[in-house]
Amino acid sequence: MAKAFHPGVLADGIPVHCACTCLASIDEVQPRPNNPKLHPDSQIRLLAKVIKANGWRSPITVSTRSQFITKGHARYLAAKLLGVKRVPVDLQSYASERQELEDVLADNRLAELGEMDLGVLKDILGEMDDGSIDMELTGFDEKS
Repeated sequence: MAKAFHPGVLADGIPVHCACTCLASIDEVQPRPNNPKLHPDSQIRLLAKVIKANGWRSPITVSTRSQFITKGHARYLAAKLLGVKRVPVDLQSYASERQELEDVLADNRLAELGEMDLGVLKDILGEMDDGSIDMELTGFDEKS
């Protein structure tokens, strides 16, 4: 993997706004073969659009133990869709396979356990919907 750097650099023309350990070749990043989280094509297309429009806001997390992705499988798939050659990677150490899998599962599940305050969401989206941005970049549309 490439050497560490400071946020603000470009990865194949896409700004990197997140802290990360390095920029890595997309070919060096390996998805976890037994990741239970599924990512529909529509999610990956939208995430690719968001990354292209807003830059990298979160790195892909890779285990130094297994060399597999522990967090960021969707970001990896979006990067593949965008055809980028380099992605921001955060390297993490795990003491065991069990600890690594606990982190993978917790990352997938914990976000699902949160609830959206629909009133606050409606207010925020109403304020933002002034025609100055592509509202699809929020991940919400009139149906959601």
